[in-house]
Order: sequence, then structure tokens, then C-alpha cells
Amino acid sequence: MGKNEFLTPKAIANRIKAKGLQKLRWYCQMCQKQCRDENGFKCHCMSESHQRQMQIFGQNPTRIVHGYSEEFETTFLEHMKRSHRFSRIAATVVYNEYISDRHHVHMNSTRWATLTEFVKHLGREGKCKVEDTPKGWFITYIDRDSETLFKERMKNKRLKADLVDEEKQERAIQKQIEKAEQMVVEGSEKTGVEEESKPKVLDRTNAEAEKIKLNLLQAKKKAETDALKLVFGEGNDGNKSGKRKHDGGEETSTRNASVLDELIMEEEKVKERSNRKDYWLFEGIVVKVMSKALEDKGYYKQKGVVRKVMDKYVGEIEMLSNNHVLRVDQEELETVIPQMGGIVKIVNGAYRGERAKLLSIDASKFCAKVQIEKGLYEGRVLKAVEYEDICKLMQ
Repeated sequence: MGKNEFLTPKAIANRIKAKGLQKLRWYCQMCQKQCRDENGFKCHCMSESHQRQMQIFGQNPTRIVHGYSEEFETTFLEHMKRSHRFSRIAATVVYNEYISDRHHVHMNSTRWATLTEFVKHLGREGKCKVEDTPKGWFITYIDRDSETLFKERMKNKRLKADLVDEEKQERAIQKQIEKAEQMVVEGSEKTGVEEESKPKVLDRTNAEAEKIKLNLLQAKKKAETDALKLVFGEGNDGNKSGKRKHDGGEETSTRNASVLDELIMEEEKVKERSNRKDYWLFEGIVVKVMSKALEDKGYYKQKGVVRKVMDKYVGEIEMLSNNHVLRVDQEELETVIPQMGGIVKIVNGAYRGERAKLLSIDASKFCAKVQIEKGLYEGRVLKAVEYEDICKLMQ
């Protein structure tokens, strides 16, 4: 049996020595070979294979160093994202975890001489949040994944919608309070008038001192003038009583109308809350592409038709100019308002999904007046619908 064959003490000792990490200064990145001591590294440097690799390196050293630097940075950030995505941690801890893999890209083959320089580079590039403390450098991974950014954007949108709902509720409560106060004031005024109009008991405590006087001449003159008025058609008492009755009828009718309006308003609010969504894309509507990333390709501010809606928020848009099909998020799209009399789709709000006709536009308030054409609410006129809640329908 030879001295370096399988399972000999020498072979086992060599494997144990080669198993763990060795000194960095005796590692050759070009050949990806780890030497155990200075003598082994010197022999490796004199070998023919190493000389060939050094000739390749000499042809374009900047490109090779740049390539190793990019690979080191990518794998380091990948390890950060996988192991410490949401935590603040010491840079030395992350580096020790990273180099535990024997086949990692070593730092002596990159453009950074020390870990401090590499950490500062990550901070400058905005890939990590870097902090210099008395205990050393601490880093926090900045997640720029598209899915994470989308979730963050949707979360912020939901928070804004919740704030808007809270403000609406506060306004509604304030209106109810003001209305209740007004009703209390009106009730107190009515009770005061009723008390004045009530018949009072005749108090005759000083009956002996007071005497009742009757002026028959004035009563006679008044009777004559009343008779003359009746002759010439100037009787106003009947008209006054008729007006009072008519006014009383009008008051009751207006009260009934106001109660009905309140019920309708409550129903509208319930429908608004249930049908108001954070997504608004529908198949068949005409939209405008507002993505500046597509400006170079000539799609910026160009119109297209939504042919398919994917995951509620993304639409496949067929451009009207060249029939190209793009996949665009609704955040980078805008609704289109047609000409007067055009057909629109109500894409959000209480009447979401209904087909309507554009009657007029109020440019100062950024809203439009539409009339629903089909369905359960056919013929209903909506006086103030925001531009964002309606969109031109392709016919």
C-alpha cells in the first residue's frame, strides 16, 4: 500500500487539512487553487498552468478584476438578501458567513483591498444602508425587488385610501352634528311661537278697580269698511288662510322630499364604499400610456385598447397607432375622456361597470355629467363623476 493511497493516515490528514479554510494569501483566484503553505504556493506559481493563466490575465487585467468585483458584490448581496433581508447586522458577521463557502470569490481578486472600502462602496451605490459605530461597520440591506416595491406601493395606496375614508366619515359626522344643532334651534323657536299663540286664562284679580269699556263706533266703522272690501273683491282673509294651508302642505312635502334625499344619499354612500376599488382596468376601454420608460420606444402618451386584464392591476394594451401589444401596470396608464355624446365605461365608484353616455364636462371641477344607458339604473343621470372614474369605451 502506498503512503498516500485512500484511507492511509497521510491521506486522511491531507483531507482534514484541505477541508477547512486556508490562509487567503496562499490562494490563487485565477487557478482557483488553495495552497497550504508558502512553499506550496511558490511551487504553484512556477507551474505551467499558472503561467498560462497569468498570460491571460496580462492581456486585459482591468476586465478580469472588474468581473471578479461584480461577482463578489452580487454573491455578497445575494447572501444578505437571503440571510439578513430585514435586519441591521455587523459587516464582519456577514463577511464571515460569506467566506465559509470554500469556493467563494476572494476579496484579494477584487478592486477593494479591505472590507471597509467595500462597505463604503455599497453605501455610495445605495444598495445598503451603512452606519459607522464604535463597534464597527453595520449594514442594512435595501430591498429593491420589483415585487417588494409593488407591495410597498399598494400598501401606501391602501393607507391613503383609509385616510380618505376617515376624512369622509369625519365630515359626515360633522354635518350630522351641525344638522342636529340646527334642528334643536328650530325646535326651540317653534316651541316659543306655540307658547305665545296659546290662549291665556283671564286674570281678574283687580276686577273692582278696572272697568270694561266698549267702543261701538269704531266697531261699526270697521264692519262698514269690511263690507266695502267684500263688495269690491278685496277680501284677503280667505286668501291668507288659503296661503297658510298651501304653505303647510309645501312644508310637509319638502320634509318628505328631504327625508327621501337623505335615504338616497345613504344608499349612494353604501354603493360607493362597496364598489370603490384600488384597481380600475376593464377590457375594451381606451387608455393613455404615461410610462416615461417607454418614451424611447415611442409609446409615451399614446393611446391603446385594453384587450386583457391580468391580476386586476396589469393590462395587455393594443396600441392604436401600430397594433403592438404591451403589458403595462395601471399605475402607468391614464383614462381617456371622449367627445360630447361619446360612450364611456364607469370604471370605479358606486356605478362601477355601468355603460353611460357623456353629457357635459366641468373643467373647473375635473368632473363630468353622464347618463347610464343600460342595466338596472338605465336613464339615471350622474351630475359629478370624476375624470378618473370614467373612461372612453372602444366601439
